[in-house]
Amino acid sequence: MFDPKNLILDNPNEGVFRVHRSAMTSLEVLRMEQERIFNKCWLYLCHESEVENPGDYRRRNVAGRPLFFIRGSDGKLRVFLNTCTHRGALICRHDQGHADVLQCFYHAWSFNNQGDLVGVPDEAGYPSSFNRAAMGLKPPPRVESYRGFVFVSFNPDVEGLVTYLAGAREYLDLIVDQAERGMRIIPGSNRYSIKANWELLVENSLDGYHVRPTHKTYFEYVNSLGINTSGVQTAFSRPALVLGNGHAVEEHDGIRGRPIARWSPLFGEENKEEIAAIRAGLVRKFGEQKARHMADISRNLLVYPNLLIIDSIDITVRIFWPLAPDLMDVTAWQLAPREEKPELLARRLDNFLTFHGPGGFATPDDVEAIESCQAGYKAEGVEWSELSRGMHREAIAEDELQLRAFWRQWFGHLSGLGTVETNDP
Repeated sequence: MFDPKNLILDNPNEGVFRVHRSAMTSLEVLRMEQERIFNKCWLYLCHESEVENPGDYRRRNVAGRPLFFIRGSDGKLRVFLNTCTHRGALICRHDQGHADVLQCFYHAWSFNNQGDLVGVPDEAGYPSSFNRAAMGLKPPPRVESYRGFVFVSFNPDVEGLVTYLAGAREYLDLIVDQAERGMRIIPGSNRYSIKANWELLVENSLDGYHVRPTHKTYFEYVNSLGINTSGVQTAFSRPALVLGNGHAVEEHDGIRGRPIARWSPLFGEENKEEIAAIRAGLVRKFGEQKARHMADISRNLLVYPNLLIIDSIDITVRIFWPLAPDLMDVTAWQLAPREEKPELLARRLDNFLTFHGPGGFATPDDVEAIESCQAGYKAEGVEWSELSRGMHREAIAEDELQLRAFWRQWFGHLSGLGTVETNDP
């Protein structure tokens, strides 16, 4: 039996933090992660705006389980296990759609959009013990939402979502409060696979250390537009932050501008006045300090274990699931204020495609980098990955405190210790 206690070397007094590379290559470790993390924690499912109207539904796989969520005729969003209570066939066979009644194609059992069983062919053929009311669609053990973000857990004893989110709540608030009328997911998604372990994308997404060398071509492109990026290194000198329960955030100065109230040439001269007006509104509503935090600072937020919200020149919501020790499935959506004008939304989406999109400057760089790490693990002669940067000082965003916070929580779950202190002592 694999002992997870041998996978992390954590000695702050000596400035040592290392992760054994078998954590990213072992099928046994992946099975332990499924049992001790994905079967136990809160996991992101969707945003409430994805099913706006009664009858709208979408299906997702969460930790290997088929689910779907639907807006009932009563206006309530519900989540169900995507399996017929009769013999198990999938109820939703399309990724999205609209239905007042969902019918299983196998034996034509029918369910309304609130999950009740409403039709059974030849129901008289069942004995008197048959209870239609007990055969409705089944939800996962726990479903809760926070500010429009919907989470599920397959652990009936999991702590409440608000408690679980801990300090991540403040940063979710910081994102959602940018909008006057709430946020919405823009239709469409960017879905792709990466031939690497899922933890490598966690590391990459919180890592300010790689930005300048890995994304050099992007900064050359931005410089060609007349935007000065000479301050990229100092942009990542903000303090590193851990938020409890494995959550962490990497913040940096938004030198490229921000569609929410920090203009740059990336957003077009014609939108300069509109962005200034948005900023003035934020100052009136929240005060100068919070408005500056919302508008001038970019952030990559990890909600442990595998939700990333990248609030920068766009707002990307990214989720990723391990399929094998060296393979993950990634889906990204774009989040935007409901009231955002079409020309600003178009600029936001263009910025997403230019940087985070499938053919953008950043995503292909990052995919190549982490796939290269995974390939390098086959060398086997080097057992440990080094993550001690910043242990000897008050860590900054370019350091690895955020990564250590994730790995310490991961270690707590795999070793059976539960929630652990995720900051450097």
